[in-house]
Amino acid sequence: MNLYCIGTNFKKADASIRGKFSLSRLAQSALLKEAKQQGIQGIFVLSTCNRTEITGFAERSSDIIGLLCKYSKGSIDEFVKISCVLKNEDAVRHLFRLGSGLESQILGDYEIIGQLRNAFKHAKIEGTTNAYFERLVNSVTQASKQVKNETKLSSGTTSVSYAAVQFLKENYPDYNSKNILLFGLGKIGKHTCQNIAEHTSNKRVSLINRSENKLDDIRNKYSFIRKADFKNLVSEVRNTDVLIVSTGSDSPTITSEHISKDKELIILDLSMPANVSSEVTGMDNVTLANVDILSRITDETLLSRQGEVFRAERILDKHETEFHEWSNYRRLTPALNALKESLHLIKQDEINFHKKKTENFNESQAEIISSRLIQKITSQFAKHLKDENTSVSQSIEVISKVFGIAHEQNN
Repeated sequence: MNLYCIGTNFKKADASIRGKFSLSRLAQSALLKEAKQQGIQGIFVLSTCNRTEITGFAERSSDIIGLLCKYSKGSIDEFVKISCVLKNEDAVRHLFRLGSGLESQILGDYEIIGQLRNAFKHAKIEGTTNAYFERLVNSVTQASKQVKNETKLSSGTTSVSYAAVQFLKENYPDYNSKNILLFGLGKIGKHTCQNIAEHTSNKRVSLINRSENKLDDIRNKYSFIRKADFKNLVSEVRNTDVLIVSTGSDSPTITSEHISKDKELIILDLSMPANVSSEVTGMDNVTLANVDILSRITDETLLSRQGEVFRAERILDKHETEFHEWSNYRRLTPALNALKESLHLIKQDEINFHKKKTENFNESQAEIISSRLIQKITSQFAKHLKDENTSVSQSIEVISKVFGIAHEQNN
């Protein structure tokens, strides 16, 4: 089995293509269940606005790619054009970089580590995790915390929700007097509310959401925000100047039917897949910005972060090395223990032979000498297996054949 990380992200695919490969929570659960039935040994799914990636153990990457295409709206032909396929150590390195924000569309975006941990928790609920992944995600989390605490890679406030507010401030001088309607109160929606409150003086903000409870929670924190009734979605959209969409639907929640043709409207779509219908793009009175446009924000905060990349990478190297040492030791221990047991059996046979053949045979002295020899032999094998130029799998195979040891590769 090899460790694979397959998927698509903002580097090769725009928002519309990424939307095709996005996986809802229900789709993720179904995918994990089928993977488990197929015997894939350990797998979890990360699906955000910037990427959909599946990490798991399989004989071939195609085993996992097939599952992604089955449970998303993307095809294998499309995947080949924009795919990212990483294997073994490259997959591990990617997860360490991902967790620290080095692979985020907005450099240093710290929200990704929470999304990664949630992806692992979901897989754990579905029963598709193992001790290897438990250790890997914990190691990535610890590395991410150290990068956060000891560098300025995540300094300042920069995320998609922050970029949405910056987009308004940079492009519309009268942003503080515009009517803003926020549709959807997931994690991004809540962060957008917070950024509007902290980075603008606009008090003309309305919220609309299917769940009334979430609206009440936000209004308790920001009393100036107005609660709108979901039944009045069409009229609310037609009366606003700025519509921020952060719904988590698999299909568009805003179409041309919601929008007046007689009024200028700014729409910021923070959803993945896009929750604003493509037909809206062609409307002359609508300015539409999606997550890709919003993520191009380049201010002093991002420029200062570039200088922290080297320091962050040094921290990641240390944690990655420690993880590989643990992983190698975990692989080697069963083989070395089996080797030691085999040598002890040989030793015992030899001692029994010499007890019968040799008069006044000193069994205790022979026990001491042979045990020391066994310890030295196994130590030499351990040293050999830990060498970075050693093929561990081949070496274990040789040990197994020479000493007749049955072994099993565990992930």
